[in-house]
Amino acid sequence: MSDLPGNLKYAKTHEWAKLEGDNVVRVGITDFAQEELGDLVYIELPELGRKVKAQEQCAVVESVKTASDLFSPVSGEVVAVNEVLENKPEQVNDDAYGTWIFCIKADDLSGLDALMDADAYQQMIEQ
Repeated sequence: MSDLPGNLKYAKTHEWAKLEGDNVVRVGITDFAQEELGDLVYIELPELGRKVKAQEQCAVVESVKTASDLFSPVSGEVVAVNEVLENKPEQVNDDAYGTWIFCIKADDLSGLDALMDADAYQQMIEQ
């Protein structure tokens, strides 16, 4: 397992979240998640403009082993999707923390407080 970036927040459902400017939260999946899934073959991105609630299913990643839902870490509106992943989903396998999947303009940043820091996430995945 690679070192977890300390500047990210982590969801129990294995998404990472990074606060950018203007209340935009960049979202991807953790290295642990991509290792468990195996080689990704398809990513169903959320629709731009979609309103989502925190912990609402909004995207899907499919691997050679299984499909897994992705959940929004915060409530807000989908303002960007990483369209490169439509043709190159394996980029997530190559660099899970350097490859974002979608961005949410958060209605309220307090949702980030409910997420784990790197130490707490590391403890969770080691159990």
